[in-house]
Amino acid sequence: MNSPATAAEIRLEGISKSFGEVEVISPLDAILEAAEFTVVLGPSGCGKSTLLNMIAGLEAVDRGRIWIGGREVQNLEPKDRNCAMVFQNYALYPHMTVADNIGYALKIARVPKTERLRRIAGAAQFVSLEGLLDRRPGQLSGGQRQRVAIARAIIREPKVMLFDEPLSNLDAKLRQDMRMELADLHRRIGATTIFVTHDQVEAMTLANRIMVLNEGRIEQFDTPSVIYRHPATTFVAGFIGAPPMNLIKVTGSGGNLQISNGDKFAEGPVEGPVLAGIRPEQVVLDAGGMPVRALFHEDLGSHRVILAKLPDSQRIHIATTIGNPETFNGEMRVRFPFDRLQFFEPDTGKALGTSRASA
Repeated sequence: MNSPATAAEIRLEGISKSFGEVEVISPLDAILEAAEFTVVLGPSGCGKSTLLNMIAGLEAVDRGRIWIGGREVQNLEPKDRNCAMVFQNYALYPHMTVADNIGYALKIARVPKTERLRRIAGAAQFVSLEGLLDRRPGQLSGGQRQRVAIARAIIREPKVMLFDEPLSNLDAKLRQDMRMELADLHRRIGATTIFVTHDQVEAMTLANRIMVLNEGRIEQFDTPSVIYRHPATTFVAGFIGAPPMNLIKVTGSGGNLQISNGDKFAEGPVEGPVLAGIRPEQVVLDAGGMPVRALFHEDLGSHRVILAKLPDSQRIHIATTIGNPETFNGEMRVRFPFDRLQFFEPDTGKALGTSRASA
């Protein structure tokens, strides 16, 4: 199996892709470091799978260049790129045994049978399938079939592993288990890994870095912590988090921030209209704060999420501990600490930093 030293850096230089007149991937530049686990995250139709398929060679690049391990590959066949791919639907041969599915690529490559059987056994052990090699896919659970697909990929000892929403067909408990297994697998193999998903939990728990895509463009490419704490745009702020960051229209003047009805929102050196962002768990319950009307709540075991309305009818989410006597009594009072606020340009949606100085 690979070690980090054998993993390959991936460099994307101005790559783009259109289907007819619809541009799916706008000219895009990125460097994915060797042995890094990159999650490509975004809503349906944002271009995630198309980007993965271009790296794999399953989709031609209209413009730009792709480098894998220092070698330009955009004109190479998929088999020549040293990538292995795991699909959402597993893509197993139903008439073959688990062992035959795992070793099929080696058989096509005419690897001697003795060597092939040795590597099949090793790959099966790697993903805990040792006792299932004689079964066929129809006799396996969803999680077991996914392990077969992963074993089939790693048996080739690729420098790059590509996953296209591989957990989407699994139930919630199995998805959680498989996330942990994939994280452990990446640590052991060390291959550069790209994992496509629309599920932010998968992204936050698996990634070294997350590439957030929106309409074929990179909104932000950074660590999960930075993306959660310091979103670069309102799109990222509104996409990451459950519930996502509150985005509140405020206007700053003379050291005070106000909502549209004139009520004081916070104090701070911000001038003009901005969007103030604050995570639901950062809103503070305070008897001396702004009055808000609780509309609905969800008790989620570890915490409570409240949907509330500000005096100017803007809606926010508040996350707090269950049993807090200040919560969900019709009217509550809350405070928005300035040091927890992030500000965004209303027109472009771009982050302005933690504060915007007075002119």
